[in-house]
Amino acid sequence: MQGNNYIPPLTPRSRLERLLRERELRKSSRYTQSTEDGRDGNKESEQLSDSFLSENEAEDVAETGAADDRPRKQRLLVVANRLPVSAVREGVDSYHLEISVGGLVSVKEFDTRWIGWAGVNVPDEVGQKALTKALAEMRCIPVFLDEDIVNEYYNGYCNNILWPLFHYLGLPQEDRLATTRSFQTQFDAYKKANQMFADVVNKHYQDGDVVWCHDYHLMFLPRCLKEYNDKMKVGWFLHTPFPSSEIHRTLPSRSYLLRSVLAADLVGFHTYDYARHFVSACTRILGIEGTPEGVEDQGKLTRVAAFPIGIDSERFIRALALPEVQNHLKELKERFAGRKVMLGVDRLDMIKGIPQKILAFEKFLEENAHWRDKVVLLQIAVPTRTDVSEYQKLTSQVHEIVGRINGRFGTLTAVPIHHLVSVINIQLWF
Repeated sequence: MQGNNYIPPLTPRSRLERLLRERELRKSSRYTQSTEDGRDGNKESEQLSDSFLSENEAEDVAETGAADDRPRKQRLLVVANRLPVSAVREGVDSYHLEISVGGLVSVKEFDTRWIGWAGVNVPDEVGQKALTKALAEMRCIPVFLDEDIVNEYYNGYCNNILWPLFHYLGLPQEDRLATTRSFQTQFDAYKKANQMFADVVNKHYQDGDVVWCHDYHLMFLPRCLKEYNDKMKVGWFLHTPFPSSEIHRTLPSRSYLLRSVLAADLVGFHTYDYARHFVSACTRILGIEGTPEGVEDQGKLTRVAAFPIGIDSERFIRALALPEVQNHLKELKERFAGRKVMLGVDRLDMIKGIPQKILAFEKFLEENAHWRDKVVLLQIAVPTRTDVSEYQKLTSQVHEIVGRINGRFGTLTAVPIHHLVSVINIQLWF
């Protein structure tokens, strides 16, 4: 632990260090003025030195806000459909929390609160209080959705309508008309669920907080939040592609969702192309003006930009040095000695093309018989949306294809495809 003579680095690496540096410069300026007035510079210097926080003390102050004149971290409310943890009920008033497969897991530089669904139905008040208390230790705040809402909002509108459309798969034929009963029911549930998220955010919001909404599950949320408080700082980020305006135009609720997203102050996408598609949809469908900075509607500017994200590469590099990882690498090298290994790691999703990849590998083996004993495809598939019928069909299809190819080209000692269904943490880092 450093002593009280801690001085922030010349090049601040974080918001906290920048604030400490600015504070140092202000006090240094007062010190210079004092020496010019003939005061005791040494005494002033000692007081200035003693006034600096140690690095750990500064972090503690930023977390607790113990002193009003000390720098604090910006409070950030991250709102996503799922929390970074999943809850498993173990009794009337007890829950076990596990890290979720996928999701948002790391936001640094901020005093963060997570708001979302914990993946479990909790109809009773005792259970809700117990879960809220358990999640509070991890700075998570639950939104309680019942089974009907989850089925219509998440499995229905989100995964049956928006997800395929945003990935250019188009709408199911029966959902193309706004008068379709199932579509209307799902869309009503979608709006209701977004309003429930907004109610929880508004309950925990404090002046100065930044609210960060995530993904296609919560496109209606920015409008709900701004209706509560038009001064609230709201951002929305999409974790999927945003389709061209011609594709988005096929969605019956297209205008409603676009205007809801435009209520945010900042809208973010993975790539410039997705951002361009969004602006194009706003101009062509809503008839409003696009600008180099975003979209302007009746004097209100919504900034639109691309913010590429990735993984925590340093974490993987550190993992390579672990003894258990080294031992596993040694086992794999011995197991596949003399063979080329083709590795695939994908979520078991319709858009990932896993069946097509496996069938292409079969075609390769058909046309290159001399490679059959020299190459192996190691496909790791992470299950997702296991309660959706289309994904259950996909899982069965992949298993059938793998079994047929291994039966055709495999031997008593080796098979060409190793298909592993593994629940691993595929995580997004910011």
